Amino acid sequence: MEIPVYLAMTAAEFRTCHSLPPHPAWLSCLFSPYGRGLSNIPKQLPSDSLLILSDRTPPCGHDPEQILQTLSEAIPRLSCSGLLLDFERPGNPETFEIAKALTTLPCPVAVSAPYAKELDCPVFIPPLLPSEFLKPHIAPWEGREIWLELSTHGQTVTVTKSGTSFQNCAPAPALPYEDKNLTCHYAMDIQEDAAIFTIHRTTSDLVKILSHTKFHNITRFVGLYQELYTI
Repeated sequence: MEIPVYLAMTAAEFRTCHSLPPHPAWLSCLFSPYGRGLSNIPKQLPSDSLLILSDRTPPCGHDPEQILQTLSEAIPRLSCSGLLLDFERPGNPETFEIAKALTTLPCPVAVSAPYAKELDCPVFIPPLLPSEFLKPHIAPWEGREIWLELSTHGQTVTVTKSGTSFQNCAPAPALPYEDKNLTCHYAMDIQEDAAIFTIHRTTSDLVKILSHTKFHNITRFVGLYQELYTI
């Protein structure tokens, strides 16, 4: 069975997109700055879209039961295929209590890795870096259902006599060389005291990786429409 790739879109992208992707996602519901519930819940979505709740603004006195009630009504009304709790600010007890409450919803609910360890739900894990292989990347979550984030962001790898350092970077322009083992593209800058490699995965590289994931416990991919609309 083909694993769906959900592309997260802003409200503006939903309005202006002439042809929506097969699996759109709403980016994103937020914790209300004026009350104890949520804001930015869409009025309508294409059937089977994914709804995303973000902690871009962290919860502060928000009510898990109120949020649960709101989403228990919104998700069937919008005919969503599931809910993604994109909680990236670790260590907030209020965030955990909200995640715990929302995993009781009768639809698939995935929770970001910082909060998923103690919850019985799919886990949403960060994207595979260009220097990483898939199997060790997902190994800490063996036995769990995984929703994997996708990204075309790259890395610079600097090699000196003192060692090797890695730095994440924005998506690179077309790179001249291909590494078929890592399924990525790269460029080299050989300097007097260092060798600097810029590496990233194009959308074509990502497609190749996706085609080899059917034997793993990954059930959904999620990425940004603005990065991956050609995938």
